[in-house]
Amino acid sequence: MRIGIIFFSLMLLHLYAGATEIAWYDNYNTALQKARESHKNIFLLMTSETCQWCRKLKETTLEDESIAARINQQYIAVELTRETESYPKYLHAKMVPMSFFLTPQGRLINSMPGYWNVEDYHSVLDDVNYHLRKQDSNRK
Repeated sequence: MRIGIIFFSLMLLHLYAGATEIAWYDNYNTALQKARESHKNIFLLMTSETCQWCRKLKETTLEDESIAARINQQYIAVELTRETESYPKYLHAKMVPMSFFLTPQGRLINSMPGYWNVEDYHSVLDDVNYHLRKQDSNRK
């Protein structure tokens, strides 16, 4: 009975821990289409299979519930591998990880290279919102 309770508790913990995860797409064109349909901007994370900072960003900062919730609310998220994926050439990342923020039409809003901790990544997202507001006010 005791083992059953422990097992059940661990299962609930596992389900709760994964409650807020980023809803990743793995294809740029599919993400672009979904962004247009949902009128959301795109968060594109460019990584490399051998990049330790990419893994750290994904396993710490982007696993944070507050970051994941913000990204899911405001963006269509797509993760691409620099060496193997198909994506527009103007999004070439000289270093990884590289966070690109794009309009639903694929126009670059902002990009940010490297690993950032949770607190700093909130600032990155705030900066993108600032750029969007500035672009919107320039169009008026």
